Amino acid sequence: MYRRILIPTDGSELCRNAASKGIEFARVNGAEVVAFHAIPATSYMLYTESGPSDLMVEQFEKEARARGERLTGEIAELAQKAGVKVETLCLANDHPWEGIIEAANSKHCDLIFMASHGRKGLTALLLGSETTKVLTHTKIAVLVYR
Repeated sequence: MYRRILIPTDGSELCRNAASKGIEFARVNGAEVVAFHAIPATSYMLYTESGPSDLMVEQFEKEARARGERLTGEIAELAQKAGVKVETLCLANDHPWEGIIEAANSKHCDLIFMASHGRKGLTALLLGSETTKVLTHTKIAVLVYR
């Protein structure tokens, strides 16, 4: 049915639970998993009065990449324990939903298995929903875990 499943994570408990379910789904279907994390861009996050220093940017990028590798590594460990073939990927993108779609396309995934925080009302309107944006902008099948 599905051969390659992208499982994105932001490090939240909901994403950890979704990853566990996604790995089980992959195991049952004989699919591979791509564990993914979108690393935030630094362009607007590190400004001081004099602008961002090279050292600040370098440190931020190093810490963000290490966090992404740790989070995708946790998914990889779960997948390996379940006997599911897995690879990890971290990409920098200002918009996580764009990174998720880019990752799924570049890794030839035929399913995105992702969590939804289920925000409603004004919170959903103000914060938006990465899941909704993925659903709206991709042609790849999306399974939403809540």
